[in-house]
Amino acid sequence: MRIIRLTPQLRTTNLAESIAFYTQKLGFALEFQYDDFYAGIRAGEQVLHLKLVDERDPSIDFVARGEHFDLYFEVDDVDAAAETFRANGVTIVQDVHDTAWGTRECVIRDDQGHTLYFGRSRT
Repeated sequence: MRIIRLTPQLRTTNLAESIAFYTQKLGFALEFQYDDFYAGIRAGEQVLHLKLVDERDPSIDFVARGEHFDLYFEVDDVDAAAETFRANGVTIVQDVHDTAWGTRECVIRDDQGHTLYFGRSRT
């Protein structure tokens, strides 16, 4: 078996706001939308799915408290990504920094509170 693609799904209580966050604030593209409850967001060569739910995802607080992440985006230029986020009004939770494990990263949260890391290996 060869894995062709891995597609993560995030839950949202407001699909329109989440689509706007990912497209307008982060600069990603709407790949598809199915009715008013499901959408795909293209981030480079990857697509993540957004699903409308009635209640806030209970894992959001657990992830934030534990300094975990919901999604990790490997990017070519973390500093430029952070500048774009700032220019688009995105709050940076943890500014660009070098880690002990050899990456350069920044951390943001989406409109629902999902923790998103953007990083790149320094080697």
